[in-house]
This record gives sequence, structure tokens and C-alpha cells, in this order.
Amino acid sequence: MNPLEQFDVVVIGGGPCGATTAWDLARAGRSVLLLDRGGRIKPCGGAVPPRLLEEFEVPQSLLVARARAARMVAPSRRAVDMPVGEIGYVGMVDREVFDEWLRARAATAGAVRRTGTYDSLERDADGGAIVRYRATRGGAMQRVRARLVIGADGARSAVARAHVPGAERNPCVFAYHEVIRAPATAQGVAGGQDFDATRCDVLYQGRVSPDFYGWVFPHGETASIGVGSARKGFSLRQSVALMRQDMGLSRCETIRREGAPIPLKPLRRWDNGRDVLLAGDAAGVVAPASGEGIYYAMAGGRIAAQTALEFLACGNPAVLRQARRTFLRAHGRVFWILGMMQYFWYSSDKRRERFVAMCADRDVQQLTWQAYMNKRLVRQRPMAHLRIFLKDCAHLLGLARPATESPAP
Repeated sequence: MNPLEQFDVVVIGGGPCGATTAWDLARAGRSVLLLDRGGRIKPCGGAVPPRLLEEFEVPQSLLVARARAARMVAPSRRAVDMPVGEIGYVGMVDREVFDEWLRARAATAGAVRRTGTYDSLERDADGGAIVRYRATRGGAMQRVRARLVIGADGARSAVARAHVPGAERNPCVFAYHEVIRAPATAQGVAGGQDFDATRCDVLYQGRVSPDFYGWVFPHGETASIGVGSARKGFSLRQSVALMRQDMGLSRCETIRREGAPIPLKPLRRWDNGRDVLLAGDAAGVVAPASGEGIYYAMAGGRIAAQTALEFLACGNPAVLRQARRTFLRAHGRVFWILGMMQYFWYSSDKRRERFVAMCADRDVQQLTWQAYMNKRLVRQRPMAHLRIFLKDCAHLLGLARPATESPAP
């Protein structure tokens, strides 16, 4: 029998998280297999902060659009515009192109890249990990040996469910979007919204989503129109059709349709205490309330690679616990605040109305954009934080005056 191919690390999943992990490990001189099933594009608005481009050496050429404002739309259809101002922009990427570029870069750095679907993990006589996968559906089972397996295979991770206790119980929102050919101009129906190729629209309306939100994000020649919800029986397709009708986009060509679950919170544990580590969506790393995942997936992938290097150097499985601690030390406070926002503000249309009204506040807008661009809470303006806290309480209790913005045309 021929000896099995040996890798330091096998990374399961080739999205932004897995591709970043493989890239970092390959650049560090480790042998790594990047296994991705291929042909799957995650439904995603595609928003990335400028910090991501610099931090992960991503070229500006991968941006398909730069949004200069966000429009928050309340259940009453009252719209509040939040201009980014001089501090930056919201970059937009097409996940089909963006993810493939990341995978190709990992291969250029030395990672072995293969298309295949993870099947299971078995043990050799010494207890070492052997990854089983199929290159094609129904194809022959392939086997490779690994010192460490990193599961970056999405919210319903097969690696997580099989090897990390409690992973199967992590709550998710199901997301669906349609990528359309963007019009030069579009005029919404009476009382609806108009499409703007330089603006991200976020719809906080129970008719669009009973527990999350809908989005319309520009992608240059295309646009992503999507929605998320954890409510069983709620029709995401009908919701997207409703948004397209409201914005005068019903007749636009539909290029593709995609759906996938999005985790709502980080798992309590990211490793099996032996030789399996989770990262990205598989670890539950998506920002609550906003659903933002690309930056956090890549940040989590980098932390997974750093943790893997320490594990390979010392062989101590306890090192694997550092990945979760390191990520939450950097982003846990933001995740907690966003989780509280989602719990309080998304529970009813009455609260959604107040939330959008609060977005008209200048302090809220400035600190929101600064936190988004920097991916951390801004500490330099304590009085602004205090004012926001007091206004937040006033809106939550219904003590604040309603917003003065006019409904969208």
C-alpha cells in the first residue's frame, strides 16, 4: 500500500477564512492542503471596509463599487441617510471573483489546492488524523494525513458537527439574495425607494424580515438584493421580490440566486482538544445585527493560522484554545453590543422605527462609521458615547421625538 500524502495542515473550506488561513500558513513555510468543494457562492452583500484591503494585502482592483452612504429604511418607509463623509467608503466585492482570487493567491504562495467535499476524519494506529474526502460526488474516497485539521466550511460545518460538542446547536439566520443587472437609474413605486449605485440600502421592516433585515447593495454593473430571517415558513424569495418591486427593479435581469445559513453568535468552543480547530462561519464568527462576515472571517482565518503555527511548533493541543480567546479579545465587545442591538431593536416594527430614527443622530452616524472602518469601538470620544447611551435609552423607552426625515419618494 502506498503511503498517504502528508500535510502539516488540511484546511476544509475555501472561502475568505479558509483561503486566508492557507495563504498565511503557506507563506510561513508549512505544507497545507486547501480543500474546497467548489461551485458554491455564498449570498452576501459583499461589503468590506478599507482596512481589509490594507490588512490582508487585497488590491483595490477587486472592488466593484465604493458606497459613500447608507440609507436606513424604517417600517413606515421613512428613510435616514448616513453619509460616510471624509473618513472613507464602504468597498463592495463580488464574492464569486473575490473568493477565487483569495484561493488562487494561497496556491501561488505554496498551498496545495484541490476541489473536494469533506467526508470524515479517521485515525491511524498512532491516533493521527486522516482526512477522507471525495473529489466528485460519488467518486472514489481520497485520504490524506494531517497534523492539524482546520474547519472553515461554513455555518453548518461538517467538521464542527462531527468534532466539536455543541456546534450543531448554534442558531442561524438563513440568507437569500439575487444578483441582478443594475439599471442606470431606477425609480421606486409610490412610497417606495429609488436605487442608487453609490448607496447601500438597509431595510428594517417586518414585512421584509420579521427578525433581521433586507439589503440592496450596489456592485457596479450588478447589485445584490437580499434578506435574512430565522423564522421558519417565512418566504425569503417573496421578500426579495417585494424589495425589487418597491425599488423599480423587478424587470432587471437576474444573474444568479444564492442562499445559505449565517451563524448568529460565536460557538463556545472552537477545537476538539486534540487536532481540530474551527474558524470563520464554522466557529460562528459573523457580526450580530449587521451580519457582516468577510472581514471577521479573514481576521479569524489569520488567527487560526497563527494558532496552527504555535500548535505545530509545540504539539500541545491546549494551544488551540487560544484562537477563540484571541479573536474575542479583539472583537468580543463589538459582538456583544451588536448582539444586544439585534435583541432589542429587531423585535418589533415599533422598535425598528425608533432604531432608524436614532440613526439620524450625528453622534450615532460618526461613531458608527468610525467603528466600521476601524473594526473596534472608538474610545476617543467618551461624551459622545454617553450621549448615544442616553438617546438609545430614550428611543427604547419611547421617550424620544420621532425623526424629522420625510418618507422616501
